[in-house]
Formats: sequence, structure tokens, C-alpha cells
Amino acid sequence: MGSGKTTIGKIIAKELKCSFLDLDEVLENELGTSIPEVFKTKGEVFFRKKEHQFLNEIVSKDASFILSTGGGTPCYSGNMDTMLKEADAVVYLKVAIAGLVQRLMPEKEHRPLIKNIANEDLPEFIGKHLFERNNYYLKADHIVNCDNKEPQRIAEEIIALLG
Repeated sequence: MGSGKTTIGKIIAKELKCSFLDLDEVLENELGTSIPEVFKTKGEVFFRKKEHQFLNEIVSKDASFILSTGGGTPCYSGNMDTMLKEADAVVYLKVAIAGLVQRLMPEKEHRPLIKNIANEDLPEFIGKHLFERNNYYLKADHIVNCDNKEPQRIAEEIIALLG
């Protein structure tokens, strides 16, 4: 969350002249409502089931595209194994806790997982989530350090990795 997946994914897709998909946008379009509303009315378990379903539908397509997932996607329902098996490459955009706090603070209200976290508790919350998710993230084919880098530079690094 907050690492720049959507921004960087769009840049890469444009550079490689392929389509870009954001799994969260697919979910919102298919469910006809926003992700915060899904969390509020149906809960996280429902959301994760739908996320898994749509991820599998997307990656089974025989097409060239860049896919941005939610930060929790790799951690549930064997999703990371599915992505590693089906995708040409899985990239983890690694950002330090301080950088994530700085990026997420202005948009807390639009992020269901952190909306109700006190500002002073946000660094600990993010650190805990990164610790819990680290084993999944570290399975990625490529890990790109994104601290203090502009999105265009990160995109160029990833394109070079993809060869």
C-alpha cells in the first residue's frame, strides 16, 4: 500500500505499449462499488475471496499486460504462487516505513486498512504489516528499492530487469 504500484505500472505499460490493469479497479468495476464500501458492508474476507477470483481470471488470459495488485493480494489464497506461475515477472516495489508513512498520511481517509489508525500509530501499523507480509513479498522475481526515486526512474529500472 502506497508503494506506487499503480503509478509505476501505468508508466511501464505505456513504455512497453501494452495494456495496464489495476486489480482494485477491476474489483470495483465488477462489484459496482468502491473497495472501502466493500470492506465496510461485506468485510475483508468477502473482499479477499473476490480479489482471488478476479486475479485468477485475469492471469489466465493469454494477453500481454501490466497488472498492479493491492498490497495484501500476494498474502492470501495462494495468490503469490499463482502470480509467480502465470506471470512473466513479479516485482516487489520496496519502500521504507518512513517513506510509506509520508505517502499514506495524506490519503488515509481513502484507505480502509488505515483509515481508523491514529497518525502516531501509523508507523508501527505499517511496520507490523510489512513484517507479516515480508515472506510473501520476498518471493517476487525482482525486488526494486523505491526510496527517494521518481516513478519514471523506477519504471526504467523495472523495464531493464524485464529485458
